[in-house]
Amino acid sequence: MILTTETASPARAQAQSSKRSGWRILRLLGPGLVTGAADDDPSGIATYSQAGAQFGFGLLWTVFLTTPFMIAIQLVSARIGRVTGKGLAANVMEVAPRWIVLGLVCLLVGANTVNIAADIAAMGEALSLVIGGLNHEHALIFAATSTLLQVFVPYRRYSPVLKFLTLALFAYVATAFTVKIPWSTALLAAVWPKATVNADYFLMVVAVLGTTISPYLFFWQASQEVEEMNQGKVDRPLRELRRDSHLDLERIRIDTSVGMGLSNVIAFFIILTTATVLHTHGATNISSATQAAEALRPLAGNFTFVLFALGIIGTGMLAIPVLAGSAAYGVSEVFGWRATLEAKPDEATGFYTIIAAATVIGFGLGFTGIDAIHMLVWSAVLNGIVAVPIMVMMMVIVSNTKLMGRFRAQSWLIGLGWIGTALMALAVLALLGSFVVGSST
Repeated sequence: MILTTETASPARAQAQSSKRSGWRILRLLGPGLVTGAADDDPSGIATYSQAGAQFGFGLLWTVFLTTPFMIAIQLVSARIGRVTGKGLAANVMEVAPRWIVLGLVCLLVGANTVNIAADIAAMGEALSLVIGGLNHEHALIFAATSTLLQVFVPYRRYSPVLKFLTLALFAYVATAFTVKIPWSTALLAAVWPKATVNADYFLMVVAVLGTTISPYLFFWQASQEVEEMNQGKVDRPLRELRRDSHLDLERIRIDTSVGMGLSNVIAFFIILTTATVLHTHGATNISSATQAAEALRPLAGNFTFVLFALGIIGTGMLAIPVLAGSAAYGVSEVFGWRATLEAKPDEATGFYTIIAAATVIGFGLGFTGIDAIHMLVWSAVLNGIVAVPIMVMMMVIVSNTKLMGRFRAQSWLIGLGWIGTALMALAVLALLGSFVVGSST
């Protein structure tokens, strides 16, 4: 009996240690995890579904291409927020005239509002597909719920809700395992893609890049680091502290890497599933997330369809507050309004007004008859126009010793950030060029 106790004790201690380590890792995850998950919103799901349906496994490699640059630019965003204690718009005004920043923020608000419209519409349609009912009524429920949670639930209680909603992403991992995937073929295509040189293929590469690296993510994560700072034991920017702050930067690195990595893993599984089912069966014309879900039903069965549709709803409930919130942070910082989800409604009226207005207008756009795919196209154009100058300014800020102090970014991060900025600029030029060519033919 004594021998059993002695031999069991180390095992029990090891299990308890592993459990504590697991909880420590979970506590490290926050702004980066939520930001990465919000990137896979219904609009992003539509893009990845279209990529898989139209080109099969031929675009799986794009997920690996974008991952390091996505991690780098979001690390820059998070670092700026935590080191300076201010959101992105407030920091950009340090290196650019206020009127330029205001113009970029207005474009951000426009892009986010259109994106919210597409996401709310997709969520309403997805719920109608699963349980029946009317699309607009379902959309109203989602829009109202999201707005009320942001306005009346303080950040310290709302943040865990957002983290919990990231679990919705795993519906797309589960979906992939409900169909028979030719893993050897898929993985070979991911690491050794066949060259396909045509305009449609190139534009889809541009669309995936633009979906993965979006300006609303920059504004959101920087501001969430400020929110976390204000909730912490030391509620001051890192550059004002004399103590060693490597633990804060390590937390940001882990959180951001996990969040962006998860985002792209989910993108991989969405492309994988739609390539396996839709492309293989010749269903290559997919323009929305709900259309992809509906197309899966007769080909892969009801269970796969329901998982895919519920994933749209879960990711939408996560993405709408990120889209509306990032717009509100940007506008509030430009005008000097109080910008925090911790405040009561009467303490940050302007901030909450932007959140409510963006969501309400987004919901209202669903009644205009504008096709969801057109809203996504215009959102992509506006996002592209905003993303490149903001990324340039972010790189200038994070490289500036005067603004960042001893927390100026390392050379590897600066290098990756500038390469990601250059890739995004090329993507935007290609996107704009496609519109010019399309309008002239």
